[in-house]
Amino acid sequence: MASNVNPTVRRRRLGMELRRLREDKGMTAEQVAERLLVSQSKISRLENGRRSISQRDVRDLCEVYEVEDRRLVDSLMQMAKDSRQQGWWHAFGDIPYSVYIGLETDAASLRTYEPLVIPGLLQTTEYAQALVRGAWPETAPADVEKRVQVRMHRQKRLSETENNNPDLGPLRLWAVIDEAALRRQVGDAELMTRQLQYLIEQSDQPHVTVQVMPFALGAHPGVNGQYAILEFPDASDSTVVYIEGVTSDLYLEKANDVQKYSVMYEHLRAQALGVDQTRQFISGIIDQYAGKGE
Repeated sequence: MASNVNPTVRRRRLGMELRRLREDKGMTAEQVAERLLVSQSKISRLENGRRSISQRDVRDLCEVYEVEDRRLVDSLMQMAKDSRQQGWWHAFGDIPYSVYIGLETDAASLRTYEPLVIPGLLQTTEYAQALVRGAWPETAPADVEKRVQVRMHRQKRLSETENNNPDLGPLRLWAVIDEAALRRQVGDAELMTRQLQYLIEQSDQPHVTVQVMPFALGAHPGVNGQYAILEFPDASDSTVVYIEGVTSDLYLEKANDVQKYSVMYEHLRAQALGVDQTRQFISGIIDQYAGKGE
């Protein structure tokens, strides 16, 4: 396992390998849980990479699966050890969507649909501050600032190669944004003017594509809500669909689920305004906000 791979991706790769060993043995997760006297949900979480995997977990599972190749066992044990290292985001304390940040950090491309707010990777600092304060009104000021700092750090993936993985170039971002996100005034009119100007500036980057879904287009495949599709440079890392929740998030990796969301996103891109039309559309809304600020 290369040392420049972040712990979230390490856990996913290890989990996939453990799942493969279980399936090769012809056992269900329930049967494995019974053998180890643990819950079935623990086995599922180990296999989907949502929780840390200890070397003892790996050793016990390899014994159940009767893995005789000592080099394979040692390799899996090392992967478990590496997966417990901390990513850059752990320096900010307890972050509720840390799994997503780990995936985003190592992703090669991200396709996202946002119905209500500007995507986090395209937010200005002041917009992010006003948004976090409004969305979580009981959050302490220090925690608001922590969330904003993490969001700003995430944006480095759009402009530079991550220091922990020199093989990664800038993240390829494709964002379809509903008109509602542009018209929802977060902060004052001047703040929104600067935010939308920044959105246009970011869309000028060759690896960033922004499209707007106007109200006039009516019903479309994104009316069910926000989601993101993350793809990775290593073919062994499966594509992930991420759906943000209030108390918990959903990660879909089954090929059938990913295919459905990918097709839905293609329909979104086809129905939304083109890149040049989008810039003109956003400029028109900027003029309206500028009028409010006068």
